[in-house]
Amino acid sequence: MNLAALLRPFLFLILCCTMGASSVRAAPHDEKAQTIIHMLDYVSVDYPEFVKDGKVLDEPEYQEQREFAKQSVVLLEQLPDNVDKPSLIAKAKQLVARVDDKAPGEEISALARGLAAAVVRSYRVAVAPKQAPDLAKAATLFQAQCAACHGAQGRGDGPLSKGMEPAPSNFHDEARMKQRSIFGLYNTITLGVGGTPMRGFGELSEADRWALAFLAGNMRATPEQVGKGEALWKQGTGKQELGSYRALVTQQPGELKSADLDAVRSYLTAQPSAIAAAAPAPLDVTRAKLAESLASYRAGDRAGARQHAITAYLEGFELVEAGLDNVDAPLRRQVEDAMMALRSDIDGAKPVEAVAQRVDEIGGLLARVDEKLGAGDMSAAAAFTSALLILLREGLEAILVLAAIVAFVRKTGRNDALPYIHVGWIAAVALGVATWFAANYLLTISGANREITEGVSALVAAAMLLYVGLWLHRRSTAQAWQGFIRDQVTTALGKRTLWAMAGISFLAVYRELFEVILFYETLFAQAGPGGRDPVFAGMGAAALLLAVLAWVILKYSVRLPIGPFFKATSALLVLMAIVFVGHGISALQEAGWLTSTPAARFMDLPWLGVYPNVQGLAAQGVVIALVVAGALLGRRVPVTR
Repeated sequence: MNLAALLRPFLFLILCCTMGASSVRAAPHDEKAQTIIHMLDYVSVDYPEFVKDGKVLDEPEYQEQREFAKQSVVLLEQLPDNVDKPSLIAKAKQLVARVDDKAPGEEISALARGLAAAVVRSYRVAVAPKQAPDLAKAATLFQAQCAACHGAQGRGDGPLSKGMEPAPSNFHDEARMKQRSIFGLYNTITLGVGGTPMRGFGELSEADRWALAFLAGNMRATPEQVGKGEALWKQGTGKQELGSYRALVTQQPGELKSADLDAVRSYLTAQPSAIAAAAPAPLDVTRAKLAESLASYRAGDRAGARQHAITAYLEGFELVEAGLDNVDAPLRRQVEDAMMALRSDIDGAKPVEAVAQRVDEIGGLLARVDEKLGAGDMSAAAAFTSALLILLREGLEAILVLAAIVAFVRKTGRNDALPYIHVGWIAAVALGVATWFAANYLLTISGANREITEGVSALVAAAMLLYVGLWLHRRSTAQAWQGFIRDQVTTALGKRTLWAMAGISFLAVYRELFEVILFYETLFAQAGPGGRDPVFAGMGAAALLLAVLAWVILKYSVRLPIGPFFKATSALLVLMAIVFVGHGISALQEAGWLTSTPAARFMDLPWLGVYPNVQGLAAQGVVIALVVAGALLGRRVPVTR
């Protein structure tokens, strides 16, 4: 297999790791699952209105509910197989049978809601917006797209509503709207309602459809109710029941246990940004997950304890690493080591007392982190310095690799390789922009996916660096180089080598960009609105310094004679491969893919990818052995492309 073919699936892997399970356009089975949920929502709301005491009050409407229930069985059978599918189909058939029996409305509603929730869980259907909906934009969209039927105030009295059967929904109908979740409204806006004038608005963005659902779901709320909800929310009411977008949009107002919770729901639906503002701080997430880890370990659930420990790092502490690294790097490493040691203790089935002591140790370190980071927004100087160091630190590795390769092709006069190198890094920048967009507007990139992406890309980049490094080493003697020039002077470099260079160019840049993007997201949050200008200034200064470094490296490397140049470049690429392997193993350990066994009394040099654990050191030892073997073999094998 040539390297071009190798890169194609790897690029797909990078995208999958970055985007997680979400995508801009849903897969066919996602659409079917959402349609099932949509139909079940209608059954749960409408059936009780048309069947009372075993008697049908409206035959056409009753037949529609029967058809929805039957179609849910058909669509469930078309979904991909999983362990829950037989149970889901059985529940759907039970729903059909009870609808045929004209069962009480409360029973049918409970069955339909329970089945919809089970489908969401089993097929991981996205049931929440990825950011706070823009209700101002929603108001404009409503007047343009919805008011003609639903009326300017949403009372179902628009100019086109006359003669419509059924009539457009009145969003002020208290009894009906108490049975409609925001997620149900979102599905209606997305998919429409078959056999009625209500069409789907799939041409609108997902964010716009969520915004319209929030707007419609709260039209009946009064200013007094919203104000009461705001006061209750600030006092802590509803944080557990409605403290996430998922919880807010999936519950029907009628399911809430008190008028106070309904008031909080009204406030959060009117001001959805309040949920994001109330999200726990990263270190609070770490503390909570550590407590859950210890509780699971005490209960004998080692797997659960390990998963909570991983989440404590990935979804908590890692988000403040960049800021802490700029004020106290040794403390950052100390916390990382302690959290890695906790996972080792769990894997090694250490006594509960030892695990509890480790959790207490981490708690003490986190208190020191709080002191270092301080409260409130960062100062302008700290924001500038952090932004400067993040990009400078992360960008230097990519600059070294790219500069070495570009210097090589220019020095040897093989400018036909430059387009491949440029395609590689330009593609990386484009994917970096897409990653930034995804992280901000489409989805939340989980900590595990961050580390898996970094780890896999680092290991593949290391393999390619070794390939090119050994290729250069074999041509480091004047005799070998003269023979290569004599044989290849009229041809381009071999396609395999060209694609390797393109791959390295892509991976070296994207791996660093991916990390930089996520670090800067955290830095912007820490700096606050007033610190954005210093952050941008720090980024600009770092970019300028990196450009100067690249120019210096290119200028002085090209002046070297062929032999020393090849040897120096080969050594640099091999060294970077060893560094990348260390970083890759460490990232996969942090994601929980690999275990970590501490290597006592061994030095900790993160800038060289050297971490004091057996797995990382062993992997780097294997790379060094491969380098030595490759160098020895290169002396015996004739030089080819």
